Amino acid sequence: MDPRHLPQDWPFRANARRTRAGTHDWWVIDTGPRDAPVVLLLHGVGASGHSFRHLIAPLSDRYRVVVPDLPGQGCSRAGSLRRLGLDPMAEDILTLCKTLDVKPAAVIGHSAGAALALRLCEIAPLRTVVGVNAALGAFDGAAGLLFPVLAQGLAAAPFAGRVFSRLFGSSRAVDKLLASTGSTLTPAGRAMYLRLVQNPAHIEGALGMMAQWNLDGLLRRLPQITQPVLLIAAEGDRTVPCDVSRKAAVRLPAAELRLLPGLGHLPHEELPDGLASVILPWLADRI
Repeated sequence: MDPRHLPQDWPFRANARRTRAGTHDWWVIDTGPRDAPVVLLLHGVGASGHSFRHLIAPLSDRYRVVVPDLPGQGCSRAGSLRRLGLDPMAEDILTLCKTLDVKPAAVIGHSAGAALALRLCEIAPLRTVVGVNAALGAFDGAAGLLFPVLAQGLAAAPFAGRVFSRLFGSSRAVDKLLASTGSTLTPAGRAMYLRLVQNPAHIEGALGMMAQWNLDGLLRRLPQITQPVLLIAAEGDRTVPCDVSRKAAVRLPAAELRLLPGLGHLPHEELPDGLASVILPWLADRI
């Protein structure tokens, strides 16, 4: 998506800019005191940095907050569609941080963004990680066999982004997709996802990430991640069941689990404070 086509009220548009780093052309929100510790926010598949809109403001009172759209999604352009898997994307995020001359002290990741955050723990000197409905489980049964193959086929198909946008780029279809996560968003929040889904390039980036996603190595190494980790899991999440976070918390040596009743896969978008009341005290004790 060309940032020039964003509506004027798109969250934190005035605090974002395009940055060339490595192979990608990134769109990055960068706000808060420049001399404060840096907190990096990573969204999940199919979203963009806008998903943290409620959390960015309270965080930026105390921290420098850096929020990229992941390569190929939102307003970021992927320079290579072969670098959308877990390991290359983590490496490219570090390249972005070096280009911006920032050294994150903490990473907050939602869903697949939480897996990226934990991978960054292994290759960067982070002090802590917060995972919101962390997508840390392997697909089971037939889904484990068919989902990656299906995503690969869609990602490789000509005009896949256009076809998907036509099929799902209506208010009714987007409302059904969001409802299937267990979360209830405001009309304004749903409209933001509609704009993303109607962008074929965004869909192609999301499909490419899904096709290349492989957590096997990271899941084996969870017991070796010694940084403090806060896992926040919503009990009403229909996308990543909270048992995924329960199991991961047992395997991470310094993990703490917080359960949220009555919320779905997008609790940081459902709550007016974006989970700041949970996350800020955790960060204050660690960075």
